[in-house]
Order: sequence, then structure tokens, then C-alpha cells
Amino acid sequence: MTGASTTAPRMFAGIDIGTLTCRLLIAEVSSSRQLREVRSDRRILRLGEGVDKDRVLRADAMARVVATLKDWRRIIERHQVEATAVVATSAVRDARNRDAFLDLIAHETGLQVEMISGEEEARRTMLGIRSGLPADMAGILALDIGGGSTECILDRPGQLPVARSMDIGVVRLGERVLKSDPPTAGELEQARQWIRNETEAAVATMPLTPGLTCIGTAGTITALAAMAQQLPAYEPARIHNYILSLDMVKRLEAELLSRSNAQREGMPGLERGREDVIAAGAIILKTMIETLGMGTVLVSDLGLREGVLLHLANRLS
Repeated sequence: MTGASTTAPRMFAGIDIGTLTCRLLIAEVSSSRQLREVRSDRRILRLGEGVDKDRVLRADAMARVVATLKDWRRIIERHQVEATAVVATSAVRDARNRDAFLDLIAHETGLQVEMISGEEEARRTMLGIRSGLPADMAGILALDIGGGSTECILDRPGQLPVARSMDIGVVRLGERVLKSDPPTAGELEQARQWIRNETEAAVATMPLTPGLTCIGTAGTITALAAMAQQLPAYEPARIHNYILSLDMVKRLEAELLSRSNAQREGMPGLERGREDVIAAGAIILKTMIETLGMGTVLVSDLGLREGVLLHLANRLS
């Protein structure tokens, strides 16, 4: 009986409250730490609107997140999970009223939220990424472009991951620099210089040896992979392990920058609601991989959401 209980899959739920998007994952976790998705959802809720400037989470944005968490709490209860983990990232880290927001979530939904640092966000993201890669894949450099921050994570077999969090993301870049629609040449140069400087500083102390595989995760990169394939609907199986070339990223960036936000609506592969942030994401990705000297990016459909769940399973094992 004891042996059966240690090998049977265990059901957990994980929620990632991001600056732009909130994500839910309910999955079975095997003893070998393989995930089998049972239910998932993601919603673009824009919690971080205005946080870069005002350092305050807005009431309407907080209300959107709380309403979504109420929905997800009901879904989680129906699946009778063993435990649930909820994390908050950049927007909540930066907001002066974060404690009031976390108290509101606890009062309205009963969920306890862990506010994680950029470095811890990177560590759990790597857990998620590694779960979807071959066990024998050697050194990787992962890029996690979010709404408020971007994480660079170096992971090599037998060594502790090295993570750096940069205070630059698609929402922050748009609000601080890319204020025209579409952006002006001056705004683009300012954005690219900022990204180059941040990237160089982030990896300055990282031992970036030849042969690293560059892997990208999160909404910007998966959206660009969907656009590169002109997918009419999001297909995880075609996104995961897709190889984005630098040339393709350049083409996508150019096409996005030739259009206004309204003109981007309906572009094949572009998720509705990302029209005003996807250009910023393309600029960040292109500038980063050029700065790093990478010619391709291997796309991972797995990331922080999966890592949150695996971290929970490890903690309770």
C-alpha cells in the first residue's frame, strides 16, 4: 500500500499572476516529475498597467484578477487537487499597494499568494523548461520575456543555475519608451539601446561558453512562434520545440512595426489582446539574441506555470 501511494501521480494546481497575463495549470505530477495536464487557462488581465510610472496597482486591474481567481478557485475545487500554489511576479513586486492586493485576494478567494523575486521566478521557470526537454540536453541559456521583467537563466548539467532578472518587459517598455503608435525611429533606437545595455549587464558575469542552446519561453516568444507558422489557433504541440531563427524574428519585427495596434488585429497567429505589446516583445527578443550572438531560439511552451507546480510537488514530497 505504501509503495503504491509513492508512485501514483499526485494532482496539484499552480497559478502565475503576471504583469500582463495570468495563467492556471492543474496537472498530475508523476514520481519522475513528468506533468500530465488536466486543465489549463490563461487570460490577459493587464494587472501591471501604469505600475512602472505610478508604482500602484489600479483598482480595475486588481478587480479583474480577483474575479479570475474566483473562477479558477471553483475549477480547482472540482478537481480535488492535493495542494495549490499561487505566485505573483514583477507588477506586484513593484507596487506600493502590493500588501493590500494580496490581502484582498486572500479575503475574496481564500488563496494565499507568494510574491517571488526575479531570481526565484527564474529558478522556477527553469524547472518548467527542463521538464519539457530531453534529459541529456546540455547547457542552455533561457530567456523569459514577461510584462514587467525579463529573466536570463544559464543552466548547465551538474552546476547551479545562474539567473539574472532585468527590469524590462513588454508592458514596461511600451509605457516608458514606445509611446507612439507605431513607434518612431527615435523611440526604437532608445528602446534597443536600453535592451542592449540591460542584456550586457545581465550576462556580464555569466560564463557563456560556446555550444549553449538558447531557449525562449512565455507569451511573447510563443506568440512569435505562432505568427511565424501563421497558426489560425494556438497549438501547443506546434509551438513547443519550434525553432525561431534570427532572420524570422527580424521579419516579424519589421512587419509588426509597419502596422498600428489596430492594424495588427487579426494577424495570423497573434493572440487577441496582444496587439499593443507584441511589437515591444519582438524588439526585446531580436535585440537580446543579437546582443548575445545567438542565431536561433528554441521555443518552450513550458515555463513558470509548470515550474510553480513542480516546485510545489518537490516541496511536498
